[in-house]
Amino acid sequence: MEKTYSNKAIIVSLVLPGIITFIFAILAPIILSGYYSTTDFSGLGDFTFIGFDNFTELFKDKTFWTALTNSLLLAVGFIVIQHPLAIMMAALLDRKGKRAEGFFRAVYFLPNVISVVIIAYLWKFIFNANFGLLNNIVEMFGGKGNINWLGTGNAIWSVLIVLIWHGFGWGMLIYYTGIKNIDPVLYEAAAIDGCNNKSMFLRITLPLMKPVIQVNVTLAIIAALKQMETVYLLTNGGPGNETQFMANYLYKQAFSSFRYGYGNAISVVFVAICIIATQVLNVIFREREER
Repeated sequence: MEKTYSNKAIIVSLVLPGIITFIFAILAPIILSGYYSTTDFSGLGDFTFIGFDNFTELFKDKTFWTALTNSLLLAVGFIVIQHPLAIMMAALLDRKGKRAEGFFRAVYFLPNVISVVIIAYLWKFIFNANFGLLNNIVEMFGGKGNINWLGTGNAIWSVLIVLIWHGFGWGMLIYYTGIKNIDPVLYEAAAIDGCNNKSMFLRITLPLMKPVIQVNVTLAIIAALKQMETVYLLTNGGPGNETQFMANYLYKQAFSSFRYGYGNAISVVFVAICIIATQVLNVIFREREER
């Protein structure tokens, strides 16, 4: 076995497929995207090099800043609302019996296995101003019940609710898996010492879940930035550009407005934000571990 792993030809044959895949599936598209972001390419025909004009326009583009703000607002919603609920629910499921545990795990994860198209149209009917379920509930409690949930002023909050709800299952499943990997002997020892469930959660579960929380928070920020399908099907960025998100705006510019170069400039900023966010989170969690 040692001779096998010391053979350079075998090492190259094992490593090379992964390197080739990385180059052609990740590195090359990023480099091409960076190149096209400095052109006026429409997606078809000839194009010219325009330097950083797309980026200059981008930072003056009010719609881009609206899209970025909405994406960051969604990231905050994931971190502040979705993830605390997900980790607490994962801890509760871990304490349940086998049957209840399996049933509720399936129920909470169910929205993630349903088609995004079905989810979007289901919520469109719920939000419908004329016959939607939400307005019927408002009427039951004495309200007027004619609220346009996907109209001006309400649309962004409605979209955020859908996105936070829809991604809840993934976050909970990751936290649930992390909790399951904690040695149960630690909980047994804490119980013998007289710790209640709250103390166990704060003093055992959360500290040991830091690596999982870091990964999940990083994934949440990236997911918030790349939200596209649900937004496109629910509002397509409307009314006006009130519910525009970065990925949806990128698609709109590149493929609907035939501004492929400008769309790639947005994608470059997108990648830069993801890298910066990942590095910042690494620093934050590293500092907490050193304390």
